[in-house]
Amino acid sequence: MTYLLALDQGTSSARSIVFDRQGQVVAQAQMELAQIYPQPGWVEHDAQEIWRIQIATAREALAKAGIAAHAVRAVGITNQRETTVVWNRKTGVPIHHAIVWQDRRSEPTCADLRARGLADTIRDKTGLLVDAYFSGTKLQWLLDHVPGARAQAENGELAFGTIDCWLIWQLTQGRVHATDVSNASRTMLFNVHTNQWDSELLAAMNIPPSLLPEVKPSSAHYGEVAPELLGHAIPIGGVAGDQQSALFGQACFSAGMVKNTYGTGCFMLMHTGSSFQTSRNGLITTSAAQTSATPEFALEGSVFVGGAVVQWLRDGLHAIPSSAEVQALAQSVPDSGGVMVVPAFTGLGAPYWKPDARGSITGLTRGSTLAHIARAALESIAFQSAALLQAMGRDAQSGSAARVTEMRVDGGACVNDLLMQFQADLLGVPVLRPAVTETTALGAAYLAGLSVGVYQSTEELTALWRVERRFLPTLPSERAAELMQRWEHAVRQTVL
Repeated sequence: MTYLLALDQGTSSARSIVFDRQGQVVAQAQMELAQIYPQPGWVEHDAQEIWRIQIATAREALAKAGIAAHAVRAVGITNQRETTVVWNRKTGVPIHHAIVWQDRRSEPTCADLRARGLADTIRDKTGLLVDAYFSGTKLQWLLDHVPGARAQAENGELAFGTIDCWLIWQLTQGRVHATDVSNASRTMLFNVHTNQWDSELLAAMNIPPSLLPEVKPSSAHYGEVAPELLGHAIPIGGVAGDQQSALFGQACFSAGMVKNTYGTGCFMLMHTGSSFQTSRNGLITTSAAQTSATPEFALEGSVFVGGAVVQWLRDGLHAIPSSAEVQALAQSVPDSGGVMVVPAFTGLGAPYWKPDARGSITGLTRGSTLAHIARAALESIAFQSAALLQAMGRDAQSGSAARVTEMRVDGGACVNDLLMQFQADLLGVPVLRPAVTETTALGAAYLAGLSVGVYQSTEELTALWRVERRFLPTLPSERAAELMQRWEHAVRQTVL
């Protein structure tokens, strides 16, 4: 038997999954990750905790699978993308907690970049909007606010990385400082046309080049896991940011193919092939996972609060004892009763890009109940995703991509049938849920498998993709349009 091990380091947990050659889950293990909120708008993780629980889940997954490490052909890594770590090269100790992608503390730095007229340059070179979401200004904040950090960085004593890079460093015990193109493309420091760090952007954000990792294709040799960690030296053969990894795991290899991941946030990507397409509708352009040095691209829209709205129902409102019970509560009423929840807890992402927006509940009456709010909260995930696909459709009409005819889905919340049906109703196109919904981890496994010869081509991977359920639209298009208008009205009310 041939096995591949995927390390899936997410925002709320670390998971490890053992796959067989057919892309089927053999065993998995998961541990939750503590969220740190030092002040409003700030979100941090303990990078050392990330490493501890990630390696622990890898060992547990192998044990559950009943296999030794030498049976694993390769390891793939996928990760929360823009989360930023800086550590000491000699000690391997981070100089500060990791600053999470949701964190907004570097917004003043972004405002300064815009004021200096750099927004167009950054967009032309990186495909990104200037926003605190991305890594570059988080790195700048660390250098400017951690005592002694900038001097250490200029002396070459520090290393920067996103979480994939941090895990590679740990797995190879400091032998490899590298990242892949999909993660590098999320920093606002990387030229996606040349696949190189950009000296003009580094200078604009005052980032010493010595901090930066080597950048490789997503399917490549990244060194080997130190044998004492898992019991055998295993090649690290695949690395991709979680959303590009999910696009790959969904076998979306052709221009016009779309996937949406329903996790803590929601992330929709449309593959655009080798075409770098600038969005006119609030989306960003990003590097897709690449199996060679040839650049490939995707349009992306990011919803900051997706499945996290269910966590808010559980932990903030105490409306449900566990996240799994949200569907039953939402289905206890026939609809939301006119209630709209806009979960702009950390601002609004694409296609709105309103960092100052804050969450709202509108349409309340004396007849409104927790069930109506729960249903509206669940529906907010679909509304935000529908706004993204509409923006992609408008970009596709003006660019080279084909019209969207279906959407492939994955992530924790895609198992919710009520949500998926409402999503299809709003979109007016079929929503396809695959047989294996762990497509983020699967993409990393596939990339690793390609690098060591388990698979010979992406065509082979396309043949492995299977649909589990197809949700067809049932709502008249006029009603769907009316609901979207109500959603847009609610969104306008969140911005003061």
